[in-house]
Amino acid sequence: MLGDQGEIHYVFPALTSSPLGTGHFLIVVTDASIAVLATRTLRSDRPVSVFVEFPRHTRLGPILPGPIIQLGSMAFEFDEEYAAVVSAADAEIFAPETLPPDPLPDL
Repeated sequence: MLGDQGEIHYVFPALTSSPLGTGHFLIVVTDASIAVLATRTLRSDRPVSVFVEFPRHTRLGPILPGPIIQLGSMAFEFDEEYAAVVSAADAEIFAPETLPPDPLPDL
């Protein structure tokens, strides 16, 4: 579904609400892009299409209360447990010196 966007680094589920309804998504961070994948209504772990893509140098944060991130014109809400994933994805591009070493580099 992502074509040749490179290796997947981070994935986390998110949802958005608008006057048109609620949507469930997977946000996938690769070497080359940040892709927002639309998922099935009753199976939010099953992507069905690429909803929108952003260049990899797009910042996911700041994390707003909720927790919520803004990508383009849409706000995405996600579980607090994924805040570290969002922060790590941003740090990988904008502050790589702050990332800890990979504890399992051979996986």
